[in-house]
Amino acid sequence: MQRDPIVLQQSVIRESALATNKVLRNTYLLLAATLAFSASIAGVAMAYDLPYPGVMLTLLVYFGLLFGVHKTANSAMGLVFVFALTGFLGYTLGPIISLYLKAIPNGHSVVINAFGITAVTFVGLSAYVVRTGRRFTFMGGFLVVGILTAFLLGLGAIFFHMPALSLAVSGMFVLLMAGMILFQTGEIVNGGETNYILATVTLYVTIFNLFTSLLHLLGAARDD
Repeated sequence: MQRDPIVLQQSVIRESALATNKVLRNTYLLLAATLAFSASIAGVAMAYDLPYPGVMLTLLVYFGLLFGVHKTANSAMGLVFVFALTGFLGYTLGPIISLYLKAIPNGHSVVINAFGITAVTFVGLSAYVVRTGRRFTFMGGFLVVGILTAFLLGLGAIFFHMPALSLAVSGMFVLLMAGMILFQTGEIVNGGETNYILATVTLYVTIFNLFTSLLHLLGAARDD
């Protein structure tokens, strides 16, 4: 007995919606867990006044762990790499926050404001995409080129000691990370991203870059 094509189509749509909702739910649950874990590691690094590992070592470890995430994203081992990556970035964040708290007048308000703006931006943009169901695929190419350009300019600003360029790069990253939140959330909601481990890492790194960029901009505004 043949099934009604309309009923079959509705069944496929329901299954697709359930799968998408599962990815979205798992992504946000894992993202919350990694943010909490990362914050805990940052707190430990601050409490023990641990040193920043340096730019080159940070990049080597970051890209190494990111490679591990992508290679194991379809297995349970992927979760191990996710927490290793976010824990390491949390460790690097500890000395950075400590520096702002010690070196900048009223540094506590700078950190709190950067955290607040990051949270409001992420929640607001994510809620907009989930509510409207919009997809931002057209931004993909622009974001890739923009992030790569900003990354290279950022390295140049560090190695050639160019504070003005560094601030400009931070401003670029704020805009690019806002776009990345829209893009990645849109992909999850519309079924373009089906791996919650990869989705989590993308959103975590986006939030991390958004927070550190805002921290840099607000800190520069407060530093006399």
